Amino acid sequence: MTRALAVLFLATLAGVAAAQEQWPSRPVHIVVPYTPGTGADILSRVLGPKLAERWKAAVVTDNKPGATGNIGADFAAKTTSDGYTLLLTATSFTTNPALKPAPFDPVKDFAPIALLATGALGVYINPQVPAKSMREFVTLVRSQPGKLYYSSPGNGGPQHLAMELLKLETGMNIVHVPYKGAGGAITDLVGGHVQAMISALQTVAPHVQAGRLRMLAVMSAHRAEAFPDVPTLKEAGMPDLEVETWYAMFAPAGTPAGIIDRVNRDVNEFLKEADVRDVLAKQGLEPAGGTPEALGVRVKRELANWTRVVKAAGIKAD
Repeated sequence: MTRALAVLFLATLAGVAAAQEQWPSRPVHIVVPYTPGTGADILSRVLGPKLAERWKAAVVTDNKPGATGNIGADFAAKTTSDGYTLLLTATSFTTNPALKPAPFDPVKDFAPIALLATGALGVYINPQVPAKSMREFVTLVRSQPGKLYYSSPGNGGPQHLAMELLKLETGMNIVHVPYKGAGGAITDLVGGHVQAMISALQTVAPHVQAGRLRMLAVMSAHRAEAFPDVPTLKEAGMPDLEVETWYAMFAPAGTPAGIIDRVNRDVNEFLKEADVRDVLAKQGLEPAGGTPEALGVRVKRELANWTRVVKAAGIKAD
């Protein structure tokens, strides 16, 4: 390398370092690809002011809903990779591309920052179903192939895919009945029109506590604090399946590593604060955190897993 090129190279590195050191010098936009009031939106609005105070710059939540999160994610993927646009998304980030081609690539078009929070899913049945445990329920369904039904809030959603994964791993043949939202799916389960459902704990907890539904297992790695007597699938003698709803933060691919590391460090710190944990608890969520690398591994694993489930179950997007 000539002296002139060496000087130019060092000057370029210095310029990049200076730009990152000065970041952010203008507002940072967090794209939330869902409507206001959803879990991702609430997370953005509780973390945003804390990040703004730390960074001495405005942090703005931009809601860009549509196509179950695809519109906002695609917008974020196509913005400049300068750290001024971030994406705060949820489980649909990996389920959508498994159902049909998305306008973005979750792996190639984004740099992972941090997993923010997770929510446990439970397996529920109507109390009239003659099964007291997960093992008994699986045995019952196997003895009556195609005769029992399960509800979900909609075709292709996390709850639908989670049950299809459970079916795939246990050999159950139980028929899917999709609804337009969780309300109808839960109402018909309580009424006995369908026999089973997978749902987030906070959505169904009142029915379990009142005895209107029976909770057989949680699909997370550990038992839920709200239901300490309910086993995990592994403890119930089922395949060791860990399926959760989750929220995470990403940046467009090519965002400088220094900015990724700074956002990761600050977000992890704020997730430990009591007020943030209180907000998450009210949503039935647990704070997560962790490294960008760990989030990247999760995304790749879930994409492969849901693609396998969609293909095996023959699921078609609406």
